[in-house]
Amino acid sequence: MPNKVDREITLDLVRVTEAAALTSSLHLGMGNKNAVDQAAVDAMRGMLDYIEIKGTVIIGEGEKDEAPMLYIGEKVGTWNEDDEEYDIAVDPIDGTRLVAYGLPNAISVMTLAEKGKLAYLPTFYSYKLAVGPELRGLLDIRSSIRENLRVAAAALKVPVSEITVVVLNRDRHKKIIEEIREVGARIKLIGDGDIAAALATAMPDSGVDIYIGIGGSPEAVLAAGALRTLGGELQVQLWPQTEEEKEKLLIEGWDLNKVYYTEDLAGGENVLFSATGVTDGDFLKGVHFYKGKAITESIVMRSKTRTIRRITTYHDLKYKTIRLKSTDGDSKLLNIHKKREDYMGGGI
Repeated sequence: MPNKVDREITLDLVRVTEAAALTSSLHLGMGNKNAVDQAAVDAMRGMLDYIEIKGTVIIGEGEKDEAPMLYIGEKVGTWNEDDEEYDIAVDPIDGTRLVAYGLPNAISVMTLAEKGKLAYLPTFYSYKLAVGPELRGLLDIRSSIRENLRVAAAALKVPVSEITVVVLNRDRHKKIIEEIREVGARIKLIGDGDIAAALATAMPDSGVDIYIGIGGSPEAVLAAGALRTLGGELQVQLWPQTEEEKEKLLIEGWDLNKVYYTEDLAGGENVLFSATGVTDGDFLKGVHFYKGKAITESIVMRSKTRTIRRITTYHDLKYKTIRLKSTDGDSKLLNIHKKREDYMGGGI
């Protein structure tokens, strides 16, 4: 007989990321990144209370003193005696700036795996390379960009000029961008949201072949959770930002030349992943409000069975309730919206 997690948890996870997406979307375009993040965290933490697991946040909003909710080490779920024990990585909003300024590609995302199977990376940033199934095992993050693009073109049976590489638009990527241009590949620059960018490499018809660059280490673990099911690959190297950080890591025994692969980051037999779009993007549609309803698009995956579900949900605003941790109870989305209007000093 399948255990409780196998039967029930995937759709429960969708409800969690949906709630975070819905509440944060009420702050779309208001220019307040903190409000976006706080709304998502409050809803995500509240909805996690309903899931019948023994969950521990191992990648979250930071240490307890810095984050009142979803802090590293926080216990979530019901913690009933017969519940399965899981580690959880969350990013209530990947792209808070994107939501605050009404820009595309923001998502709410979480990954869940068996206890001890989600990696801890000691640096804030990592150097990352993501590809889809067709390029899995063929590229090497330690090789030059020229060599990787040559191999990718040969494997995909296309000229290099038809390869599309996604890169975060940052000053630190100037050399990477120059090298890609010299080889002649296409570049798609993004402002934020590198989880969605990494996953796009493994999604059919995304038009993205490779994601490369220096980005957040927590986002690497979250992306790995989805790539386990999608059949893609993520390669990661630690990227200390200063000589002092580098020296500290070496003293602690970290190997800065080591490459972490998908299974190193999100291991175990059963890795679960859920994401809901907040703003429209290449990976998921964002939250849309239309005639008394909110429409969300989510994707949920389970590595054990390679199951991928894309879910469009219609939420009736007259009845839709979301559990907020700050109030320890369910609140109607319309009431949450009303409180936001009161706080902003206006309405619609």
